[in-house]
Amino acid sequence: MELDVTATEADNLDRSLAEVGPSRSLLSDAWRRFRRNRLAMFGLVLVVFLIVVALIGPSLVQDPLDTGGISKEKPTNQHWMGTDSLGRDVMARVVHGIRLSLFIGLIATVAQTCLGMLVGSVAGWFRGWADTVLMRFVDIMLGIPYLVLALAMVAVMGKGVTAVIITLGLTAWLQTARTVRAGFLQVRELEYVEAARAVGVPTRRIIVRHVLPNVFQPVIVLIAIGIGVAILSEAALSYLGVGVKAPAPSLGLMISESQSSFTTSPHLLFFPGMGIVLTVLGFMLVGDGLRDALDVKDV
Repeated sequence: MELDVTATEADNLDRSLAEVGPSRSLLSDAWRRFRRNRLAMFGLVLVVFLIVVALIGPSLVQDPLDTGGISKEKPTNQHWMGTDSLGRDVMARVVHGIRLSLFIGLIATVAQTCLGMLVGSVAGWFRGWADTVLMRFVDIMLGIPYLVLALAMVAVMGKGVTAVIITLGLTAWLQTARTVRAGFLQVRELEYVEAARAVGVPTRRIIVRHVLPNVFQPVIVLIAIGIGVAILSEAALSYLGVGVKAPAPSLGLMISESQSSFTTSPHLLFFPGMGIVLTVLGFMLVGDGLRDALDVKDV
């Protein structure tokens, strides 16, 4: 028997059902658990520091393309991280490289998260043939090694920052799609969602206001980890010569250009390598901390 309700009553019920979602106290509890995790807090401090470096660092260092220094000079008071084979300041290139890595990692992760949530939402909500087709495609894509898939796409699209962002965005959404689909399959059967459907609340509003807030917690963890993975993937592609084009200050490209100088000028590999390690480590620690903090079973 269908319920006959007015639009006002439906809106009132809609607002009351929205309160069933994550409460402010749950977020406070999650932040409290996150703060107790020392590794997670260290990762957060590291991420904040790198973001500050990326924002204000380029205005405090030399031009990363200036070749006025001595070739392969070791660290000095003038060049704290030395210079490369062309006389460019390594510190300036590392700072700009961190900014470029964060930019690529953030944009690529936003793109893959949006795509993964779209595919996972459609598959988990509508089920049936849509779920079968989309998930079989995801399974096929997951069967292809990630780096091989990225290399194939870069070979088609060419080098450059834009090509790397598109490549990472189109190849890293698979796990997000599966996670969102699993959440939709679980939440769509809950009583408050069934009640919203029974009173005629539009499907789009149900998904946006009642379902997505309840499946977004694991997606937050995937976003934090995904940024680190995207940064590492960009460095790997640039190291292989199919990522960011020279003379852009990419950390992976700096390591690739200096690998023959490891014994004579180790600073050319050490500082860019540490930039990659610290950036990826920071986001991975934050992601692990969020996973533990948002685990409601620990409440």
